[in-house]
Amino acid sequence: MNPGSDIRFIVIIAIALMLLLFASFLVALIFNQRKKLKYQRSMEKLREQQQNQLIEAAVRSEETERHRIAETLHDEVGAILSSAKLHLLGIKTVTLDDRDKGLHDKGSELLNDVIQKVRGISHNLHSNILKEFGLNEAIRHFIKKITQGTIINATTALDDNYQTINADNDISIYRMVQELINNILKYADATEVIISSTYKNNELDLVIFHNGEGLTQEQFEKLRYDKEGLGLKNIQNRVILLKGKIYFTHGAEGYRINIHVPVKPTEE
Repeated sequence: MNPGSDIRFIVIIAIALMLLLFASFLVALIFNQRKKLKYQRSMEKLREQQQNQLIEAAVRSEETERHRIAETLHDEVGAILSSAKLHLLGIKTVTLDDRDKGLHDKGSELLNDVIQKVRGISHNLHSNILKEFGLNEAIRHFIKKITQGTIINATTALDDNYQTINADNDISIYRMVQELINNILKYADATEVIISSTYKNNELDLVIFHNGEGLTQEQFEKLRYDKEGLGLKNIQNRVILLKGKIYFTHGAEGYRINIHVPVKPTEE
């Protein structure tokens, strides 16, 4: 073998070793990057799980407190008011002059109003109607009660194909509807509200339309971080917990709020 061939052979070997080293370095780099990405994904998943657990704990705590207040209003405050009404009714009005009789009647009227309001608040805070009759009937009952006697024309068109699969999820959806409708009554100056829903392919889409003043998606994203936007923050927490989405849009006819919730069958 001549010297020229030896040099070429050495050069080829050197190039091959360099390529091998470069390939090894590249493989190690790719493996390391994949390992880092896998670790980052696992950490992100862990953070998401922790966030969901905190949100779920907060939502459950809120619901427990609602039930406690509802039971206190119904069992204690309601009982005291009913007792006060009995005592008031026990007064013989025939012995009263016209002035005192008028005061008695007015006091009795106000007491009846308070009893009805306390009962209504208790029912709103409690979720018995939802557990007994389902989400659709609970929404219908709430809308009818809260808009009765107002200038608002409220209608519902809810898909009765939807049946409760997870009661806790339905409570979260119901609470969102309550909060959104209350906001519309307080701030929107609306005269028409329509709540509709469709249930298809294990997905529930609920739409709240009104013809008043409302929020855009950009305003919602901003206000839910505001310290005064606690109601909107609670709505967002429930959306996260349900792995759903909420959209605020504005058209020529009015404002629309779309709530999309995936509904998993029990076997999944």
